Amino acid sequence: MKLYSWNVNGIRAAERKGFLDWLDQTQPDILCLQETKARVDQLGSSLLKDHGYHTYWHSAEKAGYSGVATFCKEEPYFVQEGLGIERFDYEGRVLITEHDNFLLYNIYFPNGQKDDTRLNYKLDFYDELLPVVNEQIENGNNVIITGDWNTAHHPIDLARPKENEKTSGFMPIERERIDTYVSNGWVDTFRHFHSDANRYSWWTYRFGARERNVGWRIDYFFVNETFVEQLDDAEIHPDIMGSDHCPVSLTLKKDSL
Repeated sequence: MKLYSWNVNGIRAAERKGFLDWLDQTQPDILCLQETKARVDQLGSSLLKDHGYHTYWHSAEKAGYSGVATFCKEEPYFVQEGLGIERFDYEGRVLITEHDNFLLYNIYFPNGQKDDTRLNYKLDFYDELLPVVNEQIENGNNVIITGDWNTAHHPIDLARPKENEKTSGFMPIERERIDTYVSNGWVDTFRHFHSDANRYSWWTYRFGARERNVGWRIDYFFVNETFVEQLDDAEIHPDIMGSDHCPVSLTLKKDSL
């Protein structure tokens, strides 16, 4: 089984840039999208159903902002929009789906760059999500958390670490939040399989950053420790255009399903 996650920076814009052709060629079993920036009533059947996937959407109340969507070849057993925490849920940041051997959290984590209020909102989101997913593990479930985490964890995860130590997305206080997830037994699947540098998933549109590979790795698949043995690989796909992010993927072993 292959899962993909992609911050598309606007699903309608991505559609114009060839998103549906990519979907048809790639055929992921499950696809998680972030920053869809659209309500369902703004989308046509080409995005909602013509491709043969079951699609689920959690949109922000604010128009043209945030939003997540999950595309599934097989219908999930259960779908939940949001965490059940109102101040996060009205921004359309979380979709939870239940599958044969795991729960999947598709998340667009807040960006903290605007001001201290948004930075604190982002940190609160990390803090309030952790006990929710930990409880699922304690109840015997496997959990995959994927999406745009909006934080590069280690210096290897961005091209210019020194210059960005005071920039939201690489501030110590944000990186410590991911440390806490790791200390609670959550595993960064890409780093589990790959230790190489210069592997990024987001590049600013400015300064020709993508062409020069001056990027950040902020899109992840995290899983609980005991699920790691059921993974086959994790990858980043920088050759796929259409957004300022590229897709990331996670492949499960056939015998894990």
